[in-house]
Amino acid sequence: MGAAACDAAVEELARLLDQGYPTETLLRFLKAREWHVSKARDMLVDSLNWRIKYEIDSILETPIIPADLYRSIRDTHLVGLSGYSKEGRPVFAIGVGLSTYDNTLAHYYVQSHIQINEYRDRIILPTVSKKFGRPISTCIKVLDMTGLKLSALNHMKILTAISTVDDLNYPEKTETYYIVNAPYIFSACWKVVKPLLQERTRKKIHVLHGCGRDELLKIMDHSSLPHFCQQEGSRSSKHSPKDIDSCFSFDHPFHQELYHYIEEQGLNQEHIKQESLHVNIPEQDPEDAKIVQVIEAEFHKLGVQQNALWQLLQHRLTGGEAPASRYLPASVSKRMPAPTPTARSMV
Repeated sequence: MGAAACDAAVEELARLLDQGYPTETLLRFLKAREWHVSKARDMLVDSLNWRIKYEIDSILETPIIPADLYRSIRDTHLVGLSGYSKEGRPVFAIGVGLSTYDNTLAHYYVQSHIQINEYRDRIILPTVSKKFGRPISTCIKVLDMTGLKLSALNHMKILTAISTVDDLNYPEKTETYYIVNAPYIFSACWKVVKPLLQERTRKKIHVLHGCGRDELLKIMDHSSLPHFCQQEGSRSSKHSPKDIDSCFSFDHPFHQELYHYIEEQGLNQEHIKQESLHVNIPEQDPEDAKIVQVIEAEFHKLGVQQNALWQLLQHRLTGGEAPASRYLPASVSKRMPAPTPTARSMV
């Protein structure tokens, strides 16, 4: 879309809304709805109503307490700020493969995620914009797939909830997604999901080789690399969230700063709001729901194949001679080599 058409869409959307919004906000919602003005208006109004209903404007005054509860969230939802790109964009690291979301109730994870979003938009982005002397409104995300397993299906619901909150209320806040340490299971899912994504979204996603260190150093300094990208083989582990050098850790400066900021904001009110935030997740966009269904189907298919391969291996180790087709889907059994006679089967 040309510049003139973009300006016209922004002007039309501004006229449709009762109150003024920053041009940057209007642009984000227009992009998210492929420049359909009426759809962008509906999306923006729905987001505003969501913020009012769940008091999102005061969420940074609602600490998750006690602190040990917040620590348990950080240990199982691996996310943190590792630094900034050379252009000033915040770099958020996310441990997708090793996040388990199993230490507390789901709404605490959603509340924590929204707090990070709000802190990014209200504090981090204005600060770097002032430092660089120009508007910076997006971030970079580095997604570590280390440890991704079929069991990820067990927390698909909470992942979907978090992504839906982002898609509907924080659109176009991520400039680029970098995928690192991708195992086969990710590659298999990406192969079927990629064609379903809008071209605008596909262009944002870059799957890097290994830990992605060399590619990431083109856009950020070494000090801003997530810990799992600092050298080949330096993959994240279940112990890394407890390491202060890991931006996932509650003891990392970013999480300490964020948590204490929320505590202070709460103290500035008449009393600290101690209740957790229960946010009802709006219905997914049909296209997004379809993508989730495809991912679940692919995980299920991989699980069937994995179980079948394991059964076949067990059968061969015990000297059985049943054909692969007894255990495997046809598409897999065709790729299997003919069984080699074992000492036991020759007796």
